[in-house]
Amino acid sequence: MSAARFAIISLAVLVALVACNRSGDQSGTDAAAGKQKPAAVDGARIAAADSEPGNWMSHGRTYDEQRFSPLKQIDSNTVRDLKLAWHFDLPTDRRGQESTPLVVDGVMYVTSAWSKVFALDAKTGELLWEYDPAVPREWGANACCDVVNRGVAVWNGRVYVGTLDGRLVALDAATGKPAWEKLTIDPLWRYTITGAPRVVKGKVLIGNGGAEMGVRGYVSAYDAASGDLAWRFYTVPGDPSKPFETPVLEQAAKTWSGEWWKLGGGGTVWDSMAYDDKLDLLYIGVGNGSPWNRKLRSPGGGDNLFLSSIVALRPDTGEYVWHYQTTPGETWDFTATQHMILATLKIDGRDRDVIMQAPKNGFFYVIDRADGKLISAQPFVAVNWATGVDLKTGRPVEVAEARYGETGKPWLSIPGPGGAHNWQPMSFSPLTGLVYVPVTEMAFPYIADAKFERKNLAWNVGIDLDASSLPQDEAVKKALKEALKGHLAAWDPVAQREIWRAQYDGPWNGALLSTAGNLVFQGTAMGEFVAYQADNGARLWSAPTQAGVVAAPISYEIDGAQYLAVEVGWGGVFGLAPGELTRDKHLKDNLPRVLAFKLNGTDALPEIAPTPVLALQLPPDTATDAVVTTGKQRFHVYCGPCHGDAGVSAGILTDLRYSASVNDPKLWQSIVHDGALKARGMIGFAAELSADHVDAIRAYVIRRAHESKPKTAGAP
Repeated sequence: MSAARFAIISLAVLVALVACNRSGDQSGTDAAAGKQKPAAVDGARIAAADSEPGNWMSHGRTYDEQRFSPLKQIDSNTVRDLKLAWHFDLPTDRRGQESTPLVVDGVMYVTSAWSKVFALDAKTGELLWEYDPAVPREWGANACCDVVNRGVAVWNGRVYVGTLDGRLVALDAATGKPAWEKLTIDPLWRYTITGAPRVVKGKVLIGNGGAEMGVRGYVSAYDAASGDLAWRFYTVPGDPSKPFETPVLEQAAKTWSGEWWKLGGGGTVWDSMAYDDKLDLLYIGVGNGSPWNRKLRSPGGGDNLFLSSIVALRPDTGEYVWHYQTTPGETWDFTATQHMILATLKIDGRDRDVIMQAPKNGFFYVIDRADGKLISAQPFVAVNWATGVDLKTGRPVEVAEARYGETGKPWLSIPGPGGAHNWQPMSFSPLTGLVYVPVTEMAFPYIADAKFERKNLAWNVGIDLDASSLPQDEAVKKALKEALKGHLAAWDPVAQREIWRAQYDGPWNGALLSTAGNLVFQGTAMGEFVAYQADNGARLWSAPTQAGVVAAPISYEIDGAQYLAVEVGWGGVFGLAPGELTRDKHLKDNLPRVLAFKLNGTDALPEIAPTPVLALQLPPDTATDAVVTTGKQRFHVYCGPCHGDAGVSAGILTDLRYSASVNDPKLWQSIVHDGALKARGMIGFAAELSADHVDAIRAYVIRRAHESKPKTAGAP
């Protein structure tokens, strides 16, 4: 036998043995075809993600959630040649698009509004398959902050997505067909899922939202193969007359008072997680109280564990290990669900393994991730509810007047419930040592609700939403609009100071990506995708996106070419509730898409057809001031969170002032009272609003339409 023939036979035997061996493990190999299945991802592969930087296999790329790409073909010199490579039009509503795409071996997995999932060819943008979980549109009324979804997880040939109506679905990564589905919530309560799952050690981890609606928070772990519930960790104690689910909840209950469990308690785990594979610790971020106002949910005070905390758990069992509470006795919607990053920093001359977070409350925290001890905390924006954080106790030094519930007096807080930093992920570059944070500059007047009653069809926050609404004095409105801004902050976590910033006129801009090319990428509310030099903040490049951007960019590589990709489509809470304050601070077009860029790309976005402007003949404003006042109060409780403060849409949902239904009192009643548009997401409020109340809301909307200029608008 010749040496060449022997080599060929030996190679064939070796290939066959490798295929045979891999077909029996969990790596997702198609033995018959001799090729790897789609989404063949496991823990070892994620842990070694830096060895294959061309992929983006988990939500933050790596378990430590740094959102840093080692790719550097696109750098501060070549970025000027970055052009659109392809675009994919998302067949979904023009709502908020918040997904971080995943890319595994040439396939991109991305979600859109209403929890839809798409698999795309990451080189061309060609659709491979799509999955629609058919979320009932009326469930959108349970979502505080738009019908968004932040992405999927992939593991051993499957794609996992949480749906808005509380399901966890496992899809075959090759076809998009469901493998299993589990309801993760009690559907009698107003839970939602908007966050991306994570998979750790064969368990799919998922939390939920709904604190504004009066629910009790928890995080669940499901077996990735079977869908069986492995464990569940509740973040607030339940009814103390019943057995506590875990021993630590018995201790946590001592930090509560009154009958909090009847109000839900809150503490939802609606977004961030991170995993330390060396310490074998899973970190979860816990949300705000329900209601926000502590005086109502826990009248005797207390820290109310584990609200607004980072909690470390054992991923195998859900066993509690430690916690750090950023805002004890939370009363401002200051969640700690914001993005967490694991890193090793040189502090005081030695390496420290830390977890970093910039939560809503405005302080940047550096914490020892082995034991939860605070290392440092400094404000990264203007803060007035506390003067600092005591490093000995780890507690904020509060301003007494800030506790509006206890004082009974209004408090103009900086920041407000939108937070100094919300869900949009930040990024850490190990090359510059900087954390890049999407920051919101805002204030909010907290006024306690003296007549609070728990409702089933409205927010249960314990503040007077009507009294807190935007005053119609033009000078006041102008000042508030000018004060509401946003910026990108490059933050030194060791020195705890800002190094540079990119200032924006408006809030609610996109998440961050840093790369080894000394670049930072961010989309903006005004419809740009921008590259900055990571070390000094120089603006180097931008491209139009034809929509505001809030989602996180990623980078990947195919056939030697580096790509940048981002989902576009503005929305979320700032696209709904703030009304006039944010109406003019985002791009009016909102075309939901995935955009992918590479050097010398040849694609181009189509031109946008002009939106027709319709004249609307308003009905006369004949209601008495008393009726309008009644309508105003109920509007802000039931309508404002979606259709905008003071009757002005922020630009995502219908502006009721210019809706055709306002001209027809019977049509108005059929929609608002009876739920004629329930199938489109507009529920009816007959259970809590009388026909007279619905008429009063219409009277208020008509009054606001007459007060507003101009009397024209786009199609409702």
